[in-house]
Amino acid sequence: MTADPAAPLIDQPGTGAPRPVGGRWASALTLANLGVWVGWFGPIQVLLALQAKEFAPGHKAATLAWVTGVGAVVSLVANPVWGALSDRTTSRFGQRIPWTVGGVICGAAGLVVLSVAPNIAVMLAGWIIVQISLNASYAALTAAVPDQVPQERRGVVGGWLGVAQIAGTLLGTALATLAGGITAGYLACAVFTLLSVVPYVLMRRDVLLDAGARPPFRWKEFLAGFWIDPREHPDFGWAWLTRFLINLSNSIVTMYLLYYLTDAVHYDGKAEDGVLILTALDAVTLLGTVVVGGIWSDRIGKRRIFVFWSGIIMSVATLMLSLWQTWPGAIVAALVLGVGFGVFTSVDFALMTDVLPKAADRGKDLGVINVAAALPQVLAPAIAAPIVTLLGGYGTLYAVAAVIGLAGTLLVYRIRSVP
Repeated sequence: MTADPAAPLIDQPGTGAPRPVGGRWASALTLANLGVWVGWFGPIQVLLALQAKEFAPGHKAATLAWVTGVGAVVSLVANPVWGALSDRTTSRFGQRIPWTVGGVICGAAGLVVLSVAPNIAVMLAGWIIVQISLNASYAALTAAVPDQVPQERRGVVGGWLGVAQIAGTLLGTALATLAGGITAGYLACAVFTLLSVVPYVLMRRDVLLDAGARPPFRWKEFLAGFWIDPREHPDFGWAWLTRFLINLSNSIVTMYLLYYLTDAVHYDGKAEDGVLILTALDAVTLLGTVVVGGIWSDRIGKRRIFVFWSGIIMSVATLMLSLWQTWPGAIVAALVLGVGFGVFTSVDFALMTDVLPKAADRGKDLGVINVAAALPQVLAPAIAAPIVTLLGGYGTLYAVAAVIGLAGTLLVYRIRSVP
């Protein structure tokens, strides 16, 4: 393969000599991210809901909320911590790869625990293991982008990572649905998660940190570093809040989609099959916009306008789920949602890397940013449960989700340093 003259240079492990990063590295990074998303969304989309229904049929929504909520709290802490530790890693394999490997191995082990869980307690323990572990991999893989990709090309790379996210959601849902049961579904996700990271690891392309360049470790400074003062870095704060609100809206939609089809749409068939169909339709339109949106954003050098209009489209799709509670309505909403989420996924990621405070803290700062995607998993059940049971059901729930997403969309114009 001919080297890409526009590609960044990184240290070759063991020599310190630079070499270019091309399409093969980006493809391997995308595949590794795909595996992480499969490990997360096979359980989130189908398997955890089925287990909650099996273990507590009379309290399935509350059980699902409890398990996913605790897992998300763990994720809130794990992601920035792993990112900060990877910033300080001086392994001969690089800063990020050791955390990528350890994360997928332990994450797969957590999926195996879930596959044999006999009760809610073991189910919760397995999901905690998965969240702790896969967040190590995700933090490391995310930090590799600003480490190695020039600012003017992060939109297209963010687009491919968006492909990985939606393809991981689709493939995870497919494996969970078609594998032949809860146990087989978890094992299928575990195997895929392990195998997907192999090409990325074998390339051994990672930034090396000299031991002499690593700052001394002090607990007080380490912990204080996780607070990024929005008064000193206002664009970082507004970008974080934008991502948080739009992800909160999306989390409400996806987390309760199976129950929405069962209880509101009254889907004629297995609800998990309906979730798979809607996820696939969402993927079709998302894949049509995610890379194109990133390339277009890179080409014209603008980010905010793309985030704004993608957020508007996502809010409209969510409102459709509220007002049009039929199977045809769900299909149309899934197609529209994919259009918006595709552009948002790629361009918002590029925008976030553009507002990072310091290059030396990329892993930690991106971990703080990733909290904006994990925290909604904690809050979504807390918001959804009382609305569904006391305030009008799923129509009201998805209307609230649309308003939340719209609020995040409008805040993107408070970011001043990004075109």
